[in-house]
Parts: sequence; C-alpha cells; structure tokens
Amino acid sequence: MRGTVVSVSSDDAHRFSKIVRQSIRLIEGYGVEGDAHAGRFVQHRYEAKKAPLTPNRRQVHMVQSELFEEVRGFGFVIAPGDLGENIATAGIDLLKLPLGAKLHFGESAVVELTGLRTPCGLIDKFTKGLKRSMIVRMPGVVTFRAGVLAIVTSSGDLRPGDLVRAELPASRHALPAI
Repeated sequence: MRGTVVSVSSDDAHRFSKIVRQSIRLIEGYGVEGDAHAGRFVQHRYEAKKAPLTPNRRQVHMVQSELFEEVRGFGFVIAPGDLGENIATAGIDLLKLPLGAKLHFGESAVVELTGLRTPCGLIDKFTKGLKRSMIVRMPGVVTFRAGVLAIVTSSGDLRPGDLVRAELPASRHALPAI
C-alpha cells in the first residue's frame, strides 16, 4: 500500500487543532519535535493524570485526508490540522491497517501503529455534531474514523508530497481504540 502526505501539523500547546506546517521532524521514541503530545511518557492530559509514567503510545496522530470529504457530505467543513492530527495522508486506508503496521515516510521516517484514535467530546466542542460522524455503528461492530495513533521508530523529516508506504506485520490484529 502506498500513498502521499497531504499535510503536516504540530502545536506546542494542548489545543484541539494543530497548526499546519511546511515540514515536521519525527524523533525516534519521542514523537513530533515541538508538539505538545511528544514525549517518552504519555502526554494526553486525561491519561497523564491517571498514570504519568505510562509509555506514550500516542506520539503521532494521523488521519486520511479522504475523511475531510466524507464529513463534508454530512455538512461539516474540516481542513488539515483541524482534528489535531500531525499527518494527513491520501491514497492509503489507515483505518484498515493492522496493529503493528509500519508506515515509511519520505527517506527515513518510520512510525508503528498503536491504535485507533477514540473520538472524544472535544470533537463536538470544535464542531457540534461532528463526533457522531466519526463513529460508524453496524450490527455488532463499532468503528472509529477519527484517525490512527503511532509511535516513532525511526527519525526523519516530513513534508506534504512525501511518499508513504505501509509495511504489514507478520501477524495481523485489528487496531485497538486508545
């Protein structure tokens, strides 16, 4: 599976949306340089209050840019960075990748998928009613479309237009919601 990077974003403060950048740097074992969610230990405010020394499994947040068009069909206008993602991709179905899949970006950056982003109430504070469109309910199955989370396994710089390639793990387990 292959795709491209559409946009990259970061923010040094814990705000819902992130600032679109010309480039970002991924740092192995840490996350996006200068981003509030980067760090060896959990930076998610709710999780950090409960267990501050938990390893950070949410170093990088990614969404597929096709989601922006999908929610436009429900009347929502979402642009890159609005959902707090660090990376928006095109041409690769991030939500169908299994736990442990690796995404290779550009020349050297690599991330490993750790889970699905669970849509939280802040999505509705950003745009009322948006959270419902991020949750797909089918008989016996609930799917979250708010993106995927990953850890950085190899450092590198990312820019819009960079290629992304998925490497699937030997065992394929569905991504858990985290």
